[in-house]
Amino acid sequence: MDEFVDRLNPEMYVVTAAARGERAGCLVGFASQCSLRPVRFVVWLSELNHTFRVARNADVLAVHLLGREQYGLAELFGGHTGDRADKFQDVRLREAYGGALVLEDTPAWFVGRILTRAGGGDHIGFVLDPVEWGGQAAHDGPLLRLSDAVTIDPGHPVD
Repeated sequence: MDEFVDRLNPEMYVVTAAARGERAGCLVGFASQCSLRPVRFVVWLSELNHTFRVARNADVLAVHLLGREQYGLAELFGGHTGDRADKFQDVRLREAYGGALVLEDTPAWFVGRILTRAGGGDHIGFVLDPVEWGGQAAHDGPLLRLSDAVTIDPGHPVD
């Protein structure tokens, strides 16, 4: 399977969650549109990380695309754990639909209502119904991809 998986170079996302007075966010490489009509999107969160534990109690998640120049933001959300650090301390954000946390300086984002969750190995898929979206219309540069982020050491172990 490595011959197939090693050729992939997906976009990277920051997913944020807020529930029960907690907030969390992480860098995600497993995500995709999963339906045309109605539009649905799925993000896969590791059961080991802090964002998963907050997201399982949330009604909505926010999903953000990053520009390649936003490596520092990717490193913040991918290389640190919310168990030990407040990742939002120096990040411009606002509250959106349903209390979702939107990072203001990203090229594109959406908030999705969580419709269902599905098991898939060591990650849980959160199927989202997009209800609000936006971004920086002026951003036309390349998006951050897996190949740009491989040097980020995960804030949580992968197993």
